[in-house]
Amino acid sequence: MKLRSHIPLSFLILLVFILSACGDAKKLPVLGPRTTETVKNADGTTRVDTVFKTIPAFSFLNQDSVNITQDKFKDKIYIADFFFTSCTTICPTMHRNMKAIFEKYKDNPEVMYLSHTIDFKYDTPAVLKKYAQKLGVDDGRWQFVYGIKDSVYKIAEKDYLVAVIEDTTAKDGYIHQGWLVLIDKQKRIRGAYDGTDTKQVDQLMKDIPVLLAEDKK
Repeated sequence: MKLRSHIPLSFLILLVFILSACGDAKKLPVLGPRTTETVKNADGTTRVDTVFKTIPAFSFLNQDSVNITQDKFKDKIYIADFFFTSCTTICPTMHRNMKAIFEKYKDNPEVMYLSHTIDFKYDTPAVLKKYAQKLGVDDGRWQFVYGIKDSVYKIAEKDYLVAVIEDTTAKDGYIHQGWLVLIDKQKRIRGAYDGTDTKQVDQLMKDIPVLLAEDKK
């Protein structure tokens, strides 16, 4: 089920940045909370630097029962999302659209995908393996990962800024947002797109080469 309430305030702020950046085709904004720090220069003077939020270190089991960390995504950009294999609401649409992106950039080794299951009871690595095979994307570039509830829900809400809820009254037992979150090579959030909205998915496809081009300059 698509989450329409309990949207984190921080993500509403992200949407403002996204809307304001739509006309900028040269560089994507860096999204999410940020802080400042005072840095001392070599000549003894100081300057104030902006410190952007980054995705922290993580460790999850993938569909091959292999433990993966951020090292898997070193020097890559990637698209992250939160789903569960038995979802009958937004997940099929999200992953159909995400597969279209996967196919478009299948020849680019710098682009990867990371899908976190929020169903900690059923979606074991073996179940994720079958799901990846059925989707036709089980080649290593798209990682499907499993973890304990606390670790997955924490990284979703505090770091990717995506709301996920276990709700026994919901149709499939869980409620979550359908964001596809674009992460750069420095682990920063550079975009968030509704995975069920064709126009936003199209924009994500256009933003990928913009982000890749940053490292070429």
